[in-house]
Amino acid sequence: MHIVQIVPSIGRGSGVAGVAWELQEQFRAMGHSTEALTAQILGGAQSAPRSLLTHRLSRLRAAVAVSVLGGRRARRLLDARPDAVSICHNAALAGDVYVNHGVVAETMRARGHGRWRMLRNPLHVFTHLRDRHRYRGDTHRAVVALTAAEVDVLQRTYGRVHPPVHVIAHGVDLDRFRPPTAAERRDARSRLKLDEDHRVALFVGHELDRKGVGLLIDALVDATTVLLLVVGGYRSAVDRMTRRARANGVQDRVLFVGPQNDLARWFAAADMFTMPSAYESFGLVYTEALASGLPVIATRVGVAPELIVDGENGYLVDADAKQIADRMERLAAESVDDLRAACRASVTHLTWRRTAERYVGLLSGIAARRGRG
Repeated sequence: MHIVQIVPSIGRGSGVAGVAWELQEQFRAMGHSTEALTAQILGGAQSAPRSLLTHRLSRLRAAVAVSVLGGRRARRLLDARPDAVSICHNAALAGDVYVNHGVVAETMRARGHGRWRMLRNPLHVFTHLRDRHRYRGDTHRAVVALTAAEVDVLQRTYGRVHPPVHVIAHGVDLDRFRPPTAAERRDARSRLKLDEDHRVALFVGHELDRKGVGLLIDALVDATTVLLLVVGGYRSAVDRMTRRARANGVQDRVLFVGPQNDLARWFAAADMFTMPSAYESFGLVYTEALASGLPVIATRVGVAPELIVDGENGYLVDADAKQIADRMERLAAESVDDLRAACRASVTHLTWRRTAERYVGLLSGIAARRGRG
């Protein structure tokens, strides 16, 4: 088969771009040819914003361009490839299969005052209406949800979902993310001037508010033996969280290091991974942490409830700072080496090859039905 992925960008790393890259590599290893239609090809590049208003308007213009004009261009390109089957990972209204990487209305709802959060940003309103059209119409031949729980989210948000919905979980790179050797752990911690007495809780993500960094900072008031290492985050959010840490008197136990590429090194330095997110469609970083041998403290979102067993490879918690602090202290009292095997074993079934095989099965069925039609 010739498989075309419609994606904002593609490249090894995290996020949607990393997912598309992993699938591309597996498709090629299985003997299929691949192609990527990126935002650069379809249009929708954004200009540098000068204010919050211009930033939002710029993102809205880009979303409309990619969704409507980019979708039209993608359909023309796909029409020129009649034997191709396609997977859409982005805003474009095109492609045989659409992969749901998140539901904006559920994100707003999970953080509280969902209707107000939606209405104050025109991009959210447009995204919701566009996706309502996507899920209730015949733009796509199938939809992929990343967890079974996300199927319920789609139905709760959009009512009747017209295309058939298939659950296909993301994989995890078990070679890139693995428990560190003793030397790798020493090196990772020495770069941060940490010794073995320090107990480090790691967070990785950009949307610090939605993903619960504020809760983690509040939890440090009671989790007195724990240091919080924050990888990622936009400048304005980091400034807000820095002020919150200072107000709680824990600023000396919070380290913001900004966006980083070599996540494996940061996993090696930590004793636990913590992300009490309000909403995740999957939560790839949970699986990467577990594959790295780190116990995970997470809210019951995304893939976390399917993988985490309390006391064995982490803890599931409510969005409650004192409960999070208690679980942090429990893990801080244990040796991470004693938990590594159970953590990694919980995700060894999630390989990218298995994920790609399920996509190929879905696409093969679509190609066959198209041929008969």
